[in-house]
Amino acid sequence: MNKKVFFALVTLVLVALACTFTPVTTVPTPTAQPPAINTPTQPPVVNNPTQTTAGGGGNSLQILFQDDFSNVSSGWDRNTTQNGTTDYANGGYEIHITTANYSKWANPSQEFQNDVRIEADATKIGGPDDNAFGVICRYQDVDNYYYFYISSDGYVGIGVNKAGSETIISSSDGNLVSNSSINQGAATNHLRADCIGSTLTLYVNGTQAATATDSTFTGGAVGLIARTFTVAGTDILFDNLFVYKP
Repeated sequence: MNKKVFFALVTLVLVALACTFTPVTTVPTPTAQPPAINTPTQPPVVNNPTQTTAGGGGNSLQILFQDDFSNVSSGWDRNTTQNGTTDYANGGYEIHITTANYSKWANPSQEFQNDVRIEADATKIGGPDDNAFGVICRYQDVDNYYYFYISSDGYVGIGVNKAGSETIISSSDGNLVSNSSINQGAATNHLRADCIGSTLTLYVNGTQAATATDSTFTGGAVGLIARTFTVAGTDILFDNLFVYKP
């Protein structure tokens, strides 16, 4: 065979082989990624609000009991007689007395054997200014408790009902005394009664108004109270009751 022809044939074969050859491409195996570590989310810090009192100078106090009287099943007396009514009303708690020289009070289902501070708002909504109303501490029964009075004509006093006998113990003559810190007439007053050891103190609108010392009772229930004198019709609406551990 002619060498030129042979060479030409060999060349054609090599070219054909070159055109049909597919190079093998090596694809690198991806490196395995380490598993994701989920860092636990820290819970948010919750700051519990501190309750302070109107007359407490910004000091934090533990709330033992509170009532805004929006729930008529919160435990207070609901009673109507020929002498008056004690019941939830108008977003608060109302004591209305229809008999002269008469007192009515109410208690929730709460009792405290240690010292307490009681605060509440009291508004005269009817009746004469010659009245008395306030809060009770260390209530034992209907004949034994301490009471803290103000009147719509500007008088204050702290008293004890002992074995059914009522006595004002915050004044030397056993009477309510005049005090300028009271908002008189059809007005709202903020009351605070401290029953700490044998010391009983009444504050009206942030100002100390009366004090007394007595050790007859050391614990008991809290409550609200109002009374009439010579003219019937005392009508008081209480709201925003708080009982604190002083």
